[in-house]
Amino acid sequence: MFFQRALWRELVINYVSVLMVLLTITTTTLFIRLLGDAAHGELEVNAVLVFLGFGVFNFLPLILSLTLFIAIIMAFARAYRESEMVVWASAGLGLTAWVRPVLMFAMPVVLLIGALNFAVIPWALSKKDDFRKYMDRRDELSVISPGMFTESKQPGGGVFFVESLAENGTQAKHVFIQSMNKQVLGITVAQTAVHRQLADGERFLVLQNGHRYEGVPGQADYKVSEFGEYWMQVLPQTLSIHRDYGANAQSTLALLRQPTPINQAEFVWRSGFPLSALVLSLFAIPLSFVNPRAGRSFTLILALLIFVIYNNLLNIVEAWVAQGRIGFVAGLLGLHGVMGLIMLGMFWQRVTMRSLRWW
Repeated sequence: MFFQRALWRELVINYVSVLMVLLTITTTTLFIRLLGDAAHGELEVNAVLVFLGFGVFNFLPLILSLTLFIAIIMAFARAYRESEMVVWASAGLGLTAWVRPVLMFAMPVVLLIGALNFAVIPWALSKKDDFRKYMDRRDELSVISPGMFTESKQPGGGVFFVESLAENGTQAKHVFIQSMNKQVLGITVAQTAVHRQLADGERFLVLQNGHRYEGVPGQADYKVSEFGEYWMQVLPQTLSIHRDYGANAQSTLALLRQPTPINQAEFVWRSGFPLSALVLSLFAIPLSFVNPRAGRSFTLILALLIFVIYNNLLNIVEAWVAQGRIGFVAGLLGLHGVMGLIMLGMFWQRVTMRSLRWW
């Protein structure tokens, strides 16, 4: 029908526009945060883009749900402001006639959110955990970047600094190493350093033409030595084949096979986004009514407030299920049932044209 095609065209335009804005804001915010972590040494520079992709992927269901809600609100609010809804109502199209086209537009988005939450994101989070473990367990040489101080992850710790690398990448120039062993501070500086691996597999960092200082901080009896070559062993790092993922990184089938409170809470959380997106898409129809005395932005602000409250309640319900304060079925359907009843009440109020004192 004509009114359905007109509505879908506007919804698609609104959805794409809002989605681009939200993705840009989310990507920029995450990128700045990850750059800050990299600047503080909490994340390696070459891992920033990888974790940026994982972060955006994790926020995608929330972004898709919010975009769907705002797109529907914008379409119907514009129709109310320009009296288009009055024209459609005079042609015999009541408020409930818009339910079917809105559902037909929303269902692909709801199914996409469900696929992301139940299958894709758990897989991506497991890969993120694997990548983080790989980054944490690499040896010292692989994490050193020229011009940056790098903190060792081995017991006893230490700080490494390399000014530059030779053109072939096998030799480091102007090396600084600080280490602490049994309250004894050791500082080693060298003109050059190379990596060597023996036949038995042991790996060493060979420092050449430098000095080493050893002593207890606060005392004057430091030992100063000069060397032509100084060999430092690089302890091997092995990746464990055991994978202990959190509930959010487990597959949906694994959650259902082990119905612990934490796994049930995670399933409630995953199912919450597609269900809330479906409820909010219908909620937007009566909510988008524009009161000329309330201002043009009042409806959008109210919609965002409802979306924030709804998602915060999802967090609370998830925590209650994990703590055993409410049952699995109540956590799965209770909140959405309450929001559905509120949505039906708003439909009834708009259809019957009854006024509410707080409206």
